[in-house]
Amino acid sequence: MRLWGPRSLGVALGVFMTIGFALQFWGGTFQRRLPGLQLQQSWAPSPAPAVPSCPPRQRLVFLKTHKSGSSSVLSLLHRYGDRHGLRFALPTRYQFGYPRLFQASLVKGYHPQGGGTQPPFHILCHHMRFNLKEVLQVMPSDSFFFSIVRDPAALARSAFSYYKSTSSAFRKAPSLAAFLANPRAFYRPGARGDHYARNLLWFDFGLPFPPEMRTKRGYPHLPKDPNPPELRVLPSGTGSRAHTLDPNTLFHPALTAVDGHSQLSSPAALDLVSSSFIQWSLAWLDSVFDLVLVAEYFDESLVLLADALCWGLDDVVGFMHNAQAGSQQGRSVVSDGGLTAEERQLTARARVWNSLDWALYVHFNHSLWARIKQYGQSRLESAVAELRARREALAKHCLVGGEALDPKYITDRRFRPFQFGSSKVLGYALRSGLSLQDQEECERLATPELQYKDKLDAKQFPPTVSLPLKTSRILSP
Repeated sequence: MRLWGPRSLGVALGVFMTIGFALQFWGGTFQRRLPGLQLQQSWAPSPAPAVPSCPPRQRLVFLKTHKSGSSSVLSLLHRYGDRHGLRFALPTRYQFGYPRLFQASLVKGYHPQGGGTQPPFHILCHHMRFNLKEVLQVMPSDSFFFSIVRDPAALARSAFSYYKSTSSAFRKAPSLAAFLANPRAFYRPGARGDHYARNLLWFDFGLPFPPEMRTKRGYPHLPKDPNPPELRVLPSGTGSRAHTLDPNTLFHPALTAVDGHSQLSSPAALDLVSSSFIQWSLAWLDSVFDLVLVAEYFDESLVLLADALCWGLDDVVGFMHNAQAGSQQGRSVVSDGGLTAEERQLTARARVWNSLDWALYVHFNHSLWARIKQYGQSRLESAVAELRARREALAKHCLVGGEALDPKYITDRRFRPFQFGSSKVLGYALRSGLSLQDQEECERLATPELQYKDKLDAKQFPPTVSLPLKTSRILSP
């Protein structure tokens, strides 16, 4: 007996095709419910696997510089480490003894070698003044080192508003324009908090200062550190390092070759010529840091970061954090295009006053664009467009109003950012009606840095609850 004739087979095939198309359509609808979080889509313009073929880097050292968009990078690291169960090297409070140089003993739960076993740390990323020798006591030498810089003119505007009550120089000045017109009328060596007022990036990177900036008329005498930095330029000179860092070869002055020229890698020897001193310092940073992001090209930097870490694009899609109301974070001012004459004058004065930061910024801006050229301009533009589309979709899905809000509209303390300085710090409020899974992901995206640090702290160091000894009553006479 023949069970399936030609007509029966045709009917069955039609039914199966209908079911298949329906499932594909419905499945696509469900997947698009939260674009950019649920899906791992390919973000390169050419066909490529959605997940990078190389293993993701998960030993990370991020130097969180001040007022440079670093809180937004920190949010990405918090979220990635939290989702993957990584262990953070955390400060007891929120900074590692800043403005003093970083010390390994300030890491919560850290035990020196031989002082007891402990799980390894994966990520070191909270505010510190960089001190490589002590960092390598905590993190493996093959960790991925990266940081972020910002145009000193834009940084000065943000720092003046944020640290006006902290820096004596800023506090005495009626405006940033007045301060930059005659900074030495307000700026005094050794005054409390005045490291925020000049060359803040250079300070955060833990670099020594040229002699003219260590005089009474120049850079202030900073708080003394038990282990002042000594630096040695490695032969790699410039570009990303492809080696592990050896603390035994990094902290002893020696004759080295940089760009084919012999020069002494000793601060004392290089003090004679500031330009040589600066170039020597920049070469040393190149030998330590694998990548330095640029705030004015934030999204481009994130794409390069994802590529360097072998992460997916979704891992670096996030919201801006610790942004001040009215700020223009991410706007490029390097070309000074569109600025008024007064703004151009202020920009020029800020760069002159922060000349070390300007040298630092120009150097890493050049290295970023060299990396972009290697990555591919068209490929980068496609990835940046995809990143921004996903960020916009996430904001619409997760956030009330789809954007950052004035803190007065944020009633949930878990998402209300810490307020400091003269400008309001914006934050986020979550939409109601999110699914449980979406709620969890949206909370990770919207949680400010201080609250997220507390969350990670509680996760790594859960409070011990001492139960009452009820048996004592039974055993007591």
